[in-house]
Amino acid sequence: MPVWGAMLLRLAQAGAGAVVLARLARGRSRRPPLAAAGTTERVSVVIPARDEAARIGPCLAGLADDPAVAEVIVVDDGSTDATAAIAAAAGARVVPAGRREGWVGKPWALQRGLEAASGDVVVALDADTRPRPGLIGALAAALEDADLVTAGARFEHAGWVHPAMLATLVYRFGPADAPAPVARLVANGQVTAFRREALLAAGGFAAAAGHLTDDVALARALARAGWRVAFRDGGGLVEVAMTPREWARSIALADVTAPAALAGDVAVVWLAQALPVLRLIAGRPGRLDLALLALRLALLPAFAGSYARRGPAFWLSPLADPVAAVALTRGAVRPARSWRGRTYPAGTGARSGS
Repeated sequence: MPVWGAMLLRLAQAGAGAVVLARLARGRSRRPPLAAAGTTERVSVVIPARDEAARIGPCLAGLADDPAVAEVIVVDDGSTDATAAIAAAAGARVVPAGRREGWVGKPWALQRGLEAASGDVVVALDADTRPRPGLIGALAAALEDADLVTAGARFEHAGWVHPAMLATLVYRFGPADAPAPVARLVANGQVTAFRREALLAAGGFAAAAGHLTDDVALARALARAGWRVAFRDGGGLVEVAMTPREWARSIALADVTAPAALAGDVAVVWLAQALPVLRLIAGRPGRLDLALLALRLALLPAFAGSYARRGPAFWLSPLADPVAAVALTRGAVRPARSWRGRTYPAGTGARSGS
């Protein structure tokens, strides 16, 4: 590489590192983690489910032990397995989702659940979550200071690629549980809480209807409308079984991010996260690479709490940063349009520019 080219690359890498540091600095204003609580409000739990017979059992069992749950509604999104039967046997009310033109399956299932719920507060959970008693009350209590609460769950198992993918989120957006501009808000659709009448008045899940990244689409749309959106750490109260393959589908947030911002996100991850590892492997790290590697290693203890089981693979996960960068790039260039056996038209989830 010519000298001027190497100099420009170092400047770009230094700039990317500075951007990451600025984003990490927002962690000084992080919101406190959720703490187990009860509630006197009537809470409905809505679980959208499609072919979740193998995973929904622990979710329903956890809810059965929580006295804050008034009703559980499982919205069966065309399952071909025993999802509906398992839900009914566990005492849940099963509502068929059906299909609606122009809507992706999950937001439509959530809309059906919202309309069927009778609680003042609605908590939406994914079928692969494993809630503990106190989660539902904690989410209801969090709504005293917010209009939409979305909570991060603790992952059951780390592996070595998944933590690298988690790191890309922090490098792009900073700590999720710190305040952020509307266009940089993130959300976790696995665990969400809101007041039923308020969301119905705001159009329900219509803002996310055409998005495969429906959780972030809804959160940003509501924030633009004046809603107070808060991300909270719920890792002490809920776990989730999620694989890197499932996360790779939406990790780029391509359908809710403007093209220029998306390109910037990819560049930051390659320059500040992946390139130092590649140079280390090649035996040619520079001082800036070593500084960025030191930053990455310093973040590992902070990421450790996101996993119930870690093992040696977790501590070696920075070596998988180039793999995560490739997955992010692929998701940005070719956003997923297929999920759970369904393929949506090319216009579905088009970039909103938010």
